[in-house]
Formats: sequence, structure tokens, C-alpha cells
Amino acid sequence: MKVTEKDVTTVADLANLELTPAERERMVKDLNSILGYIDLLNELDTASVPPMAQTADRFGIDAGKTGSERFLYAMRPDTQRPSLPREAALANAPDSDGKFFKVPKVIER
Repeated sequence: MKVTEKDVTTVADLANLELTPAERERMVKDLNSILGYIDLLNELDTASVPPMAQTADRFGIDAGKTGSERFLYAMRPDTQRPSLPREAALANAPDSDGKFFKVPKVIER
């Protein structure tokens, strides 16, 4: 699958990016190069390659357990607690209407 300049323009518009013609051309070239390399990797026979282990497992405390079981010590019980009162949350807000935070508009389309 080849990426076209139309694809790059569409994604740039969705991301609200302004690309120059030279940047669009370079992006098309770079993305097609990445996809070409992925196609090359997909040609490799990996049937005999065992799945890799999670590298983060080495940081777990209980070596007798495997996978995510090693990190159960880090989980806290999900208990219901009172939330921050609205007045306290809005107390340090730069601008509010007393009920919600007011923020400047950032999307200008």
C-alpha cells in the first residue's frame, strides 16, 4: 500500500497541521519508506521464533510468579472515596463561572 500526497494532506488537515509542499513530499517519501521496510520484514519466516518475554517482568518483586501476577503488590483496592468539593477545585482556577472551569478556545476552524 502506497501513501499518496492526498493521504498526507488529509491526515495533516485532521491533525490541524500546515505542511509546505516540500514537507508533504518528504512525508510521502518517508511514510512509503517505512511501509516498504515493513513489507520487507513481513517476508521473513518467523514461524520458528519463540514469542519474546515482557522485559518489565524483571522488575517484579515475587520471582515465583509470572507475568502480571508479579505486580499484584502494586495494585491498591478500588475503594470509593469522597471527591474534591467543587468550590475547592475551582478556588485556584484562573477563570470559572462558579460551576465549570473556563478555558480559552484553542481550535479555530
